[in-house]
Amino acid sequence: MKNINLANFSIGQGNPLVLIAGPCVLEGFERSLKIGKRAKEIATKVGMPYIFKASFDKANRSSYKSFRGPGLKEGLAMLKRIKEELQVPVLSDIHTEEQVEPAAEVLDILQIPAFLCRQTDLLHKAALSGKIVNVKKGQFMAPKDMGNVVDKITATGNENVMLTERGASFGYNNLVVDMRSLPIMRSFGHPVIFDATHSVQLPGGNGTSSSGNREYVEYLVRAAVGAGVDGLFMEVHDNPEEALSDGPNMVYLDKLEAILQSAMDIHRIVNR
Repeated sequence: MKNINLANFSIGQGNPLVLIAGPCVLEGFERSLKIGKRAKEIATKVGMPYIFKASFDKANRSSYKSFRGPGLKEGLAMLKRIKEELQVPVLSDIHTEEQVEPAAEVLDILQIPAFLCRQTDLLHKAALSGKIVNVKKGQFMAPKDMGNVVDKITATGNENVMLTERGASFGYNNLVVDMRSLPIMRSFGHPVIFDATHSVQLPGGNGTSSSGNREYVEYLVRAAVGAGVDGLFMEVHDNPEEALSDGPNMVYLDKLEAILQSAMDIHRIVNR
């Protein structure tokens, strides 16, 4: 497996399980920093390297009126400050080719949203930045077809690719996770991340916004780590009921430690 190397840790087979976590969208600097600081403390306590995650723009909201975030310029400025304050790598979504260059100046990992995972020009431009590229598997994609996505990126010479499972469309606002997708995607030779919170999302379940079943996150985490993954992606919040995006599927910060500790226990057994 091709390991991903960051400042002081690596992602991939034989390395510790990594945590990618933060609020769904940047909700202002102070609150986003507060969430990231607490997530880092918890990750450090259980022995997991930590990457801060938050979107500067949520371009695929259910409703035109939904909160999208601070936007590219202000959002990247916030992410740069959070990166410096917490001394951790940062990840955010990009949606257009024009966003790649400014995002790459700040972000350690460029994330391709699930709905855009087949966009060849976007993948190519992201890969040419030389940054790590994390691609969410589309809800409409068979896991074996993500091999073509990997090829689009590595054709540029950039081998720093991660793939993230986030559930597959199951009709009428439901997603389901087929755990076979994890070893299938891992067979391509790059780290695989499990997105535990989007996997319990009910897209559009509230009509003009998504709903979700956060109570199932801990069970899917255990199953995914048991199946063999290299990291966990989780959207977390101090009070998801107040969150401006994806509140119903985000994990309460005060529940995070128990979920991660269980994951680490299973990871040690799997890698024994």
